[in-house]
Order: sequence, then structure tokens, then C-alpha cells
Amino acid sequence: MSQLTPNQANSRASNSLAKNPNSVSVPDAPKVNWTVLVASSVLIISVALWAIISPAGAQAALASAVGLVSVELGWFYIATGAIVLAFMLWIALSANGKRRLGPDDATPQFRPYAWASMLFAAGIGVDLLFFSVAEPVAQYYEPPVGSGESVESARQAVALTLFHYGITGWAIYALMGLAFGYFAYRFNLPLSIRSALYPLIGKRIHGSVGDAVEVAAILGTIFGVATSLGIGVVQLNYGLTYLFGVPERLAVQLALVSLAVIVATISAVSGVDKGIKRLSEINVGLALILVFYVFVTGRTSFLLNALVMNVGDYLALLPQWWLNTYAFDNNQTWMDTWTLFFWAWWVAWAPFVGLFLARISKGRTIRQYVLGTLTIPFLFVLGWVSVFGNSALDVVRHGDDAFGKLALSHPERAFYLLLSQYPGATFVAGLASLIGLLLYVTSADSAALVMANFSSNIEDTTGDGPRWLRVYWAALTGILTLAMLLVGGISALQSATIVMGLPFAFVLYLLMISLVRTLRAEDARAVVAPTLEALATPPPSADPLSALNLSWSQWLSRATAYPTATQVNDFVLSTVSPALNQVAQVLREQGFEASVEVDEVMGFITGTTAISTVQLRVPLAPQQVFTYTVYPAQESVPSFALRLDPLRDVYFQVLAHSEMEGARSRWAGVNQERVERELTANGTWAPPTSDYDLWELTSEQVAADASGHFQNALESLA
Repeated sequence: MSQLTPNQANSRASNSLAKNPNSVSVPDAPKVNWTVLVASSVLIISVALWAIISPAGAQAALASAVGLVSVELGWFYIATGAIVLAFMLWIALSANGKRRLGPDDATPQFRPYAWASMLFAAGIGVDLLFFSVAEPVAQYYEPPVGSGESVESARQAVALTLFHYGITGWAIYALMGLAFGYFAYRFNLPLSIRSALYPLIGKRIHGSVGDAVEVAAILGTIFGVATSLGIGVVQLNYGLTYLFGVPERLAVQLALVSLAVIVATISAVSGVDKGIKRLSEINVGLALILVFYVFVTGRTSFLLNALVMNVGDYLALLPQWWLNTYAFDNNQTWMDTWTLFFWAWWVAWAPFVGLFLARISKGRTIRQYVLGTLTIPFLFVLGWVSVFGNSALDVVRHGDDAFGKLALSHPERAFYLLLSQYPGATFVAGLASLIGLLLYVTSADSAALVMANFSSNIEDTTGDGPRWLRVYWAALTGILTLAMLLVGGISALQSATIVMGLPFAFVLYLLMISLVRTLRAEDARAVVAPTLEALATPPPSADPLSALNLSWSQWLSRATAYPTATQVNDFVLSTVSPALNQVAQVLREQGFEASVEVDEVMGFITGTTAISTVQLRVPLAPQQVFTYTVYPAQESVPSFALRLDPLRDVYFQVLAHSEMEGARSRWAGVNQERVERELTANGTWAPPTSDYDLWELTSEQVAADASGHFQNALESLA
């Protein structure tokens, strides 16, 4: 399959502008997709109001829903994580890995160091401060299998944390980013999820199916982000308690959420380059300072030994954990709390992290993109979790059981309790609070920007949703976070993520199927040209029939014949239709989704006789379809013609029309209703002057003509 590259699209726009300066300028300003906005808002606000009005009822319903999902579909989450990881490794290591996120001659937008730095920044989230200490301690005391407080549980504790923050989750992000980037930069489609589904559902992406996908993405995103913000605000509340004695209470958390929403709104309105990018850069620098400080002032040699051991344990245990559902261990509570929650969380965050990954990876090969996304952020996560997780376990293993039990019962305090073990604890805790606040804001403003994009119709791949819409989503995220904290704190947020992330998990499979179809179609294009050349010679544009080597008898017959509607219909059904079906069969054998459609024209054009029309349709790229249409046209019999039927003043031609279309052509399946609309609008119905008559051609010549035009279409998109 060929592709419409951004350069070609820009060239076409420039040509159109040259012909009509007022016809093409800049892409239309983003418009709100009110269907998506209203549907998702109603669902989110309903849940938030329910949680605020009846916290106990909402908590019970969430618990029931989580129980149903985990028992009946827990396996689905586990299998999805493994399948996505295997798919991304396959797509990167196969020949498809050479393709680029953009035209074949595209170059990366960012240099390797800058790109790696931004991937590095993507690996940091406020939840990482929380779980880098809380999870290793929890896994040490309460492992999924075996006894706690042992050497074995200590070794598995950090490895399990790395598993939950490891390459499986980053594979989900990578899939989402690949779907965004491949269809946006290679086919010049909007940066939206519905664009990636075009190979599956075609133009229905602009209808209810596409809207439903965007609503699912928004629901997963906002609940996933609300979980991170809820975790962050609870942890920051304790940080203020530790530093300034501010009490741990809901009122303080309300103030923190409000402050974060205000800052996130300012950042989101300023855009990606100014706001989000600057905050991310600051985050990376401060986080590196913090982890380096703990590494240097702690037991450095122990941490290095533990790091090497963690890598070995992770690689050794990863294969058995990938598909481990603990079916015989009766560990449903542990699964709900950890693996299922994390997998749902990765799925929920995938849309907006994937959009970030796509934006910074334009021009890179699929192999570079996938392997970089799977390894670079994980290397940072590995260092962070190993330093903080092993430091916490070292404190517990050296006799401070009180620290371990307090971290287990109050996980939001674990990070600060660990920092209190180091010199300059107050300064370090203040630095951690600043990092947590910035990470909190970064997540909120990124999510607001992405949800604004999902609820808008954006034609430009670099465009964003309206500013007021970003403010709206930032505020609604804050309200939902507070509502979930009222229901039951962090556990309620985890439960909501498991439930709300489920619909979008199914979308991941659609994205994989869509990518496979598109890549296979592109492979088919690389090998179809020789077959087409054997079938036909491309006709010159000046005289399409000159390359078909018509005999002298054919030329003479064409010049003196004035066929009736019945004769034309017989010719279409006996000669044209078999020829186009022959071409379609050859194309299908080469991997194209070629089809032949037959329609009829009746009534005022043909009298009472039906004339069939035939169209060959071959999708070449998202929203780019080659069509070769054969349709009838009525003409007056010239006065000098020999009239075998004196009462007949008209005859019919069998015209051929080929084009590349982004939507269904006005000539596709010319039926009476379509022609009537044309007559109503213009008063006449006339075929394009460039179309030509196929009358008296053989089936082989019609096939050659159609194939030649198809080959020209491929070359025009190359």
C-alpha cells in the first residue's frame, strides 16, 4: 500500500492554493466535538456527584464492580499486557521496524540526546515517589506467594515493583504512541485515536463509533490521572505535616487540589512547548538530584550490589510473571491491589502518554521508537526504584520494624519516613515535596491538554484543543479527584481505575489489528507493481486508449456505433464487470482490499431500461481510495449519423472515470437519486470532460486500462 505523506499533502495544498488563493490557507481552528464532550462529561460528573452525595453507596458499588471485573476479567488484563508486549517486540524486530513515523525520507525531529531526555522525563510520575518505597515494603511483608519478612520476599519485593513499573506497561504506552504517530505523520491524519482505526471502520471514524472510542479514552484518562493526583495529594499532605505541622485532613487536600488545578490550568493554557515542556525539564533535574543524594549518602556499595541483583531477579522472574494469574493461590485481593490495578492504570494513562511519545518521535523508525520507549524510561525507573526500594528494605532488615509497619499501614508516609533517615532530612523532604508538586501539576496539565484534544475536531497534527476546554478538563479532574478521596481515598481510586480502564483495553486490540492491516498493505504495495506491469501498460494521460492497441475494426465500430441502453447494459455486464473483477482478484492476491461494486441507473436518463454501473475500489491509505468507475452517459445522435431506428434520437456511452478520493466520489455508483440531486443543483447532469468511452473494448483491454490507472495512482503516492 502506498501512503500520502505530509510533504505530498502539503504539496497538494500548495497547488490548490495556487489555483485558488482563497480555497486553501491554514487548517481550520479546532472545533469542539460536542458529542464526545457532553457524553464523557455527563458520565464523569454523574460519578463525581454520586461519590459526593453518597460516599458509602459509591464505595459499595465500586467494590462490587471491581470484584466482578477481577474475578471474571482479571485474566483479560494479564493477557492483554503480555500480548501488547509481544506485539511491540515483534513489530520492532521485524522488517516493519524500518518504517518511519512519517515519510520514508523523514529525519528525526529531535537529536538522540534531546529525545532520550524527553523519554526520560516521561518515566517520572508523582506515583513513583509513592510506590518506590511503599510497594517494596508491602511486598516484603505480604508477598503474593511464600512467607513474608524473608530473604526471598526481600529479593522479590523490588523485582515485583519493577515488574509493575516495567516494560509491560511501557509497551502499552508505546502501542498507543505508535498508533498516534504512524497515522498522523505517515498519512497526515489528525493526532487522534479514531484516525488509527480508519483501516478497520473507514469513514465511520467520523461518526458514533469514533466518538465512542474517544469517550472511552477520556474516561480512562481522567480516572487514571485522578488516581495519580489522589495519591499525590495524600502524600503531599503528609509532606506538609512533616515539614510544617500542617494536619492531615480533607480540607488541606482540597486546598492542594485547588492549587494544583490553578497551576495546571496556567500551564495547560500556555501549551506544550512553553508550559508542560519546562515543567518536565525541571522535574528531571530535581529528581536526579534527589536520587543521587540518597545514593551517595546511603550505603552506596549495598545499593550497587542490590541493583545488579534486582536486574538479574527481574529478568529471571519476568517470564513467569507475565501470564501469572495466581489461579491456584487464591490471591485475588493481592491481584486487585497490585497487578490488575497497575495494568488498568497503564491502560488508562496510555492515551495521553502515548500522545506525548508520538509528538517527540516524529521521523524515527518504528524500531528506534519502540526499543527506545521500552528501555530508556525503564532504565530511570530501575535506578529510582532500586535506590529507594532497597534503601527502605535495608532499614527494615536492620531492625527498624516500626518503620516497616508504619509504611505498610500508612503508605503515603513511607517516602518521607525513609528520607528522615538521611542527613539534612528537612531539606531533602522539602525537595521531595517540590518534586511531588511539580509532578502533580505536570500530570494534571498534560491530561487536561490531551482530553481537550480528544473532545475536539483537530485537522492539524500540531494543533491542540481550545484553551477554555483545557481549563474545563483541569477543573473537572480536580473535582473527580476530590470525589474519589471522599469515597475511600486511594483504595477507591484504585478500584475506579480498574473498572474505567476496562473499555479502553479492548481498544488496544483494535489498534493492533489496524496497524497490522496497514503494514501488510504497505508490504503489498512493494510487490504489486511487477504484477500490474505484466497485466497492463500505464496509459498516457493525453490519450488513455492509445496504449491499448485497439484494432482498426474496433476504431471503426466505435466511430459509427450509437448503442442503445440495452446494448450498453449487456456490454457492462458481459465485458466490463468481469474485467474489473479480474483486476480486483489480482490485487486481493497481493494483499489489497479491492472490491467491485455494481449499481444501476434508471428513469429519466435511460427511459425504462436499467443500465448497470461498475466501480473498482482499492483503499491505498487511510482516507485515500483509488476508484475506477464505469458509468453510462446519454448523448444525442448526430444529424449526419445513419439512423437504423428513425425514432431514436439518443444513444449511450460507457464512460470510464478514475481518481484518488478522500471520500466517496460523486461518480461512485451513479444511481438515480444522486443524479437527481445533481440536476436539482445545477439543472444539468454532465460527466467530466476527461472521461472516455470504453465501447467495443475487449475484457482484456478494460482490465489493462483499469490496471494502468491503478499503477499511476500508486506512483503518484510513492
